[in-house]
Amino acid sequence: MYVVTGGAGFIGSNLLAALDARGDAPVVVCDRLRDKDKWRNIAKRELSDIVHPEQIFDFLDANRGRITAIFHMGAISSTTESNADLIVANNFNLTTALFAWSIRNNVRIIYASSAATYGDGSAGFDDEFSCQALARLHPLNAYGWSKHLFDRRVARKVAEGKPLPPQWVGLKFFNVYGPNEYHKGGQQSVVSQLYPHAVNGASATLFKSHNPNYGDGGQMRDFVWVGDLVDVMMWCLDNPQVSGLFNMGTGQARTFLDLATAVYHAVGREPHIKFIDTPVNIRDKYQYFTEARMERLRAAGYRKPFTSLEDGVAAYVTRYLAAADRYL
Repeated sequence: MYVVTGGAGFIGSNLLAALDARGDAPVVVCDRLRDKDKWRNIAKRELSDIVHPEQIFDFLDANRGRITAIFHMGAISSTTESNADLIVANNFNLTTALFAWSIRNNVRIIYASSAATYGDGSAGFDDEFSCQALARLHPLNAYGWSKHLFDRRVARKVAEGKPLPPQWVGLKFFNVYGPNEYHKGGQQSVVSQLYPHAVNGASATLFKSHNPNYGDGGQMRDFVWVGDLVDVMMWCLDNPQVSGLFNMGTGQARTFLDLATAVYHAVGREPHIKFIDTPVNIRDKYQYFTEARMERLRAAGYRKPFTSLEDGVAAYVTRYLAAADRYL
């Protein structure tokens, strides 16, 4: 049995599709569906059960001995969420409890960390997993800090030789885009937000730069196709000897202007971009550059190439955003 927390969310539902296609074990979703269209993310899947987060440990205990792996994708992922108590409860305390349950029950766990742990990038983007290396990172928001806090907890366990799950993998997701992110509102990828403007031949907006080292639209991110993330997680599942904390990007930063151009070209139009001021409330926490160093994942044995920005955007637009049914 595979358990996917956050399984009805963006990345979780894409992973769920791959596990469902594999068909070698029942798949269980742990998530809150609420009253909108999030349920559509899992509507095509064959599921063994859907468990509310408040019942997850009762469910795990009742199915002890049947669970092969836990994929912990569930979190408050908004970088603008200001309730730090809520973030700690969901992103740190729950993750800590799931990790402890995995240790006690000898169950593998693959969990979502984040590139937000790198803060402004001044300490680099090397996924070195030591207490000393992690101590040099300073996240800019509560979301990134909560993910960093757990990474440091695991690093301390490793350094002190404490018990660990038979396999544990943390993945620092960079800027992910792809289908089933529509419930995220303003937290959707820029691809999804620009598409309606591009397809209608209207102008789209990007943030101005408030950093003299970057032009307007020249802010850079490591944009990664969600299918590449899923491929890495499935590879981890197939390689239980691999444990560690790994970056999950492409290793190549691209500008937001590159991204916008790719969206317009995917619908057969030339880009028409306007620039607006970055909101004051996020301006001092804004990252101008992120780029995953991918050497550690490659050294662990992962060989598959990552999808280029242009190919990923074209696939997202043509297969999903422009389709009558945009869900995976």
